[in-house]
Amino acid sequence: MPARRHRFLLIFAALILPGLPPLHAATTATAWEEANARTRRFVQETMQVQRIPGLQIAVVKDGRVVLSEAFGLANVENGVATTPTTRFPLNSATKSFTGVAMAQLADAGRVDLEAPLSRYLDDLPDGWRSVRVRQLLAHTSGLPDILDARGLLGGGSEQDAWKAVAALPVEAPAGQRFMYNQTNYVLLARIIAGQSGMPYAQYLQQGQFAAAGMPRTTFGDSYDLVAGAATMYSYAPRGTDPPDAAPRLSHWFYDMPPSLWAGGGILTTADDVAQWMVALSQHRLLPRHSVARMWRAERLNDGTDGSWAAGWPVLGTVPDLQVGGVGGARAAFIVYPERQLAVIVLTNLVGANPQRFIPAIAGFYASPQVSRAARPLPAGSRR
Repeated sequence: MPARRHRFLLIFAALILPGLPPLHAATTATAWEEANARTRRFVQETMQVQRIPGLQIAVVKDGRVVLSEAFGLANVENGVATTPTTRFPLNSATKSFTGVAMAQLADAGRVDLEAPLSRYLDDLPDGWRSVRVRQLLAHTSGLPDILDARGLLGGGSEQDAWKAVAALPVEAPAGQRFMYNQTNYVLLARIIAGQSGMPYAQYLQQGQFAAAGMPRTTFGDSYDLVAGAATMYSYAPRGTDPPDAAPRLSHWFYDMPPSLWAGGGILTTADDVAQWMVALSQHRLLPRHSVARMWRAERLNDGTDGSWAAGWPVLGTVPDLQVGGVGGARAAFIVYPERQLAVIVLTNLVGANPQRFIPAIAGFYASPQVSRAARPLPAGSRR
């Protein structure tokens, strides 16, 4: 068949058959697949260098999941492979979900982020009552921390820890400086429960997990019996090791009681977080203006920007805004709003710190050809 006629038939078929990709599809798909291929190679190399046992990654570009992969072992000693349905803890990255929950309540008129805590909570210490709700979200409250190096204050129950922290003086005037602590999110969970009329976990299940399509997302810690949960590991020395002991892979246990869930209790998959990112980008969870407000850095009393927005750490502003969630030195996601890009990396190694290598992955998706080639994938798909 002459080349001219062959080209004519291809063009004609593309016009009358909507299922046939356009002529430029091969070029753009190649660019898209090249970004994914570079990401796979980079992830495998990083896992080898850092000795990361298991990892999930998902990339969202232009409101679509363009990559979802699982690598390595979810459980080393039993040789259990990591799959797209393996659950990983988000730890402190959970705070971003709490930020969305508070933004939803604000949109519904149930919470005023400028209001003092005393409007929504009773029996607060006098020094806490004038703190603004938004200052809890951004860690500018100046309140003392309910956790210390050993866990809950006093080493006892949640109730004992609350009594202990409530007896402490404030550490700084509200709004004076950024001071990360878990007390802020214990209080936010109480506000969410009081203003929504349901427990914190149930409100997130209805308002975010179900709404975004996150079937594998739940709450718990390494002591809970959670089906499909990855085993956590660390190369940190044990307390009984001699000073010159070689690093060795060991189990890592963490305790996250329900009162702390708003600050670190979610277990999920990279696929589920990707679907949540898609829902955010499509404004199915929050309207556009509310997302923009949620990602705006909290202003300190002296007029400078703090380190956090409303539930989201601000990880950078140059060359563009970068917000995200970082948890347990093993899980992270970073959103680049102006690039319409989000990268999620979950691992089972304490010290992997994926927030440090996610920017390199984001760079692979900077090409405009990749943006045009992005296509949606259903949750759980591998590419």
